[in-house]
This record gives sequence, structure tokens and C-alpha cells, in this order.
Amino acid sequence: MTIIDRIFLLLTGLIAAYMVYYFFKKNNEKKCSCNLYFILSFLVLLVAGLILIFSGWGALANNFVAVVAGLIPFGLATGLIAKHYKKNEFWYGILMLIGLILIAYTRYAGAVKLGKIVYPIFHAIAGLTIFFIPIILKMKGKVSSNYLFVTLGGTLIGLGGIALAFLKAGKQLLFFSQSFVLMILAPLLFFTALFFMLGFTKE
Repeated sequence: MTIIDRIFLLLTGLIAAYMVYYFFKKNNEKKCSCNLYFILSFLVLLVAGLILIFSGWGALANNFVAVVAGLIPFGLATGLIAKHYKKNEFWYGILMLIGLILIAYTRYAGAVKLGKIVYPIFHAIAGLTIFFIPIILKMKGKVSSNYLFVTLGGTLIGLGGIALAFLKAGKQLLFFSQSFVLMILAPLLFFTALFFMLGFTKE
């Protein structure tokens, strides 16, 4: 990990810390379970970034880190459902919980074949949720164009998550080789956090 990587991760952590504060304050103003999901996601992003800064990319091989990191896209996706499609919150949350449990099982039980299926599927579901909801809401005129930054953030985190999932499964997604993924991961996390901040705070 280079010094530039660590700078990007530090900036990502600062944005994540601000977003935790932002949604905590927002939840105090108006209670919504969606804010709790968002707080969880950005809190995990903050902690994950700090772990990577001090431990390097080797921390990605840690089973606990890999499993908990899934809370970032899963929490954001569930938060969007809870905020805009409240009636679907329970079952979508159950779906994401099942995905998290299966991911944990594949990591700790060494179920490689199952992991090749579980990782891409659930990361794709969460990523597509984050991608499409702002677009649908914008088309219906319910949000401003700024909310589409959430879509951009979802695109980046989806690509990164799926790419890492394929690498862990021993396969390569398109040109996302291990060296390439590790080269772009820190700036990708930074721009993901930046786009989410712009989207959520200026919707």
C-alpha cells in the first residue's frame, strides 16, 4: 500500500465520519430506520478504512473484515428501501441478512464453490438496488438530480465488491486483475464515499 493509498483512505474515513454524524443528526430530527442503516454502513466504512490504513491490503484476507465489509453495500441498499419503499423493508432486510450469513459461512467453512455463487449474487442485488432507486425516483420527479450521485456511488461500490468477490473465488472479472483492483481500490472507496455524500446531503 502506497502513501497515496493511505491518503485516499484517510479522506474516505473523514467523509464516512461526517456521514455518520449527518445521519445521526437527521435521525434525531426525524426518526427513520433508514438513518440507522446508513449510519451502520458509513461506520463500517470508517472502521474498514482505518484497519486498511494500519494493516495494509492484507487485511482483506481476514474473514471477519471481509464479512463485515458486506454491511456497507447491504446497509446502504436496505436503507434506501426503508426510506423510499417502507413496505418492502422487512423482506429486503431479511434477504440481505441471508446474504451476509451465507457469505460468513463461505468464508469460515471454506465453501469455495458456494462462495463463487453467493458473493456476486448478493453484491449485485445490493449494487443494483443502490443504482436504480435514485434513477427511478428522479424519473418520478421525487428527488433532485443531485440524488443521482448515489447511483454513481452505487456503481463504484458494486464494481469493487463484485471484482473482489471474483478474485476471492479465484476468477477475474474482465480486466479486474488482483494488481489492478488493489491499485484502484483506495481512490475507488474515496470517490464512492464522496458521491454518496453529495447524493444524500443534497437530494
